[in-house]
Amino acid sequence: MRTQNFLSKPISSYYLLLVSTVSLTSLGLVMVLSASSIHSLEANGSSFAIVARQLVFLILALPVGYVASRLPLERWLSISRYSLIGSALVLMIVQIPGIGHSVGGNRNWVGYGPVVIQPSEFVKFFLVLWAGYMLSRYESKGTGSGNVIKLLLPAFLAIMLLILLGRDLGTAAVFGAILVGLLFVSGIKLRLLGITSIIGVSAIVGMIITVPQRMSRLLAVLKPFSPEYYKLAGWQPAHSIMGLASGGLYGVGLGASRQKWGNLAEAHTDFIFSVIGEELGLLGTLAVLLLLSALIYSIFKIAIRAQDPMTRYVCAGIGCWILIQTVMNIGSATSVLPVVGVTLPLVSYGGSSLFATILALGFVLGAARRDPAISEVLKSGRS
Repeated sequence: MRTQNFLSKPISSYYLLLVSTVSLTSLGLVMVLSASSIHSLEANGSSFAIVARQLVFLILALPVGYVASRLPLERWLSISRYSLIGSALVLMIVQIPGIGHSVGGNRNWVGYGPVVIQPSEFVKFFLVLWAGYMLSRYESKGTGSGNVIKLLLPAFLAIMLLILLGRDLGTAAVFGAILVGLLFVSGIKLRLLGITSIIGVSAIVGMIITVPQRMSRLLAVLKPFSPEYYKLAGWQPAHSIMGLASGGLYGVGLGASRQKWGNLAEAHTDFIFSVIGEELGLLGTLAVLLLLSALIYSIFKIAIRAQDPMTRYVCAGIGCWILIQTVMNIGSATSVLPVVGVTLPLVSYGGSSLFATILALGFVLGAARRDPAISEVLKSGRS
């Protein structure tokens, strides 16, 4: 009863957002250290090199997230008008030889020396920001739902095309899912939404079956332990399942993972959920799922309560972004989906992903603070 009373209060979404964000970020640092220690020692000569980079990005991201939570809505409106153009320009820079970097076969990184960032992670937030601004304008005009597709689809397709030029199908799929989520929130007719979704899924399937490497990843999901796939595309899904299965209820102990010793090449990024399952067991994975559910729930609750249309759409878009990445990452780790190379929000290693996610959550936190009911409680100091 007390839990129901707490969740029924507007302030609950504010505290859930804060607690889940802090908890996931803290757990992420611990698990990145554990999952990356062996690889970091071999590649950098120190077991702490990778987690140190993650910590640096976190330290840089926190003040930016704080500023984002305090930024007035009028300033966000100004930024949103130009965020689409800025996003497209940044993604074009990635394709310039000598500036863009390829990692794992995907050309979606820029940087110099040890400082390398992934611009597409930041584009997720700024494209959602632009879409929220445009949807709010259309809502005020009261135009038909069909116009919403014409409004958003060209921009999203252009951004997805720039990302696909870098061969990053996983990130492009995230943008496609965000688009579908925003169209649903905008109140589009389900028939139009269904047609758009079918066309999008068909396009992704076409890009998978026409590339042998992607096709082998898809087939490996069905039978990762079969001889024809196990030592190739099925290696990581198979060992991810082994890690989850060997963890049992309580896990083998923090730092005691066996799969991170070379069997999972991306143990600290794509497959960190598997390491959590192996070291912390079923209870650890359930705790992560509970925290992620609380985070996503709080974001959508804040979106529903938002009085300003742009705030409502942007928060909903951020919720869709975090939800789809969670599904795709955990789906890859459990071999339900092909390996797509996206991070588990706030948990996986990835400075750009962590920075962009905290920036987006700063916006959501600011939206909560602008809620009159939440603002009144915060000002009065009542819990």
